[in-house]
Amino acid sequence: MAHKFEIYKDKAGEYRVRFKYNSEIMFSTEGYSSKTSAQNAIDSIKKNGPDAPVEDIS
Repeated sequence: MAHKFEIYKDKAGEYRVRFKYNSEIMFSTEGYSSKTSAQNAIDSIKKNGPDAPVEDIS
């Protein structure tokens, strides 16, 4: 699979989500206190991401 979400624990002990494409990290989230919250973030991205507008602030 060329792309995937990963849930991992950072050095502070918080759960974070990162999205990887071809082994390159495309983005990662803020830290969450529970793994369930990290999974909820993934679910939200999957649900709301396809319809998210692109804002060019360059």
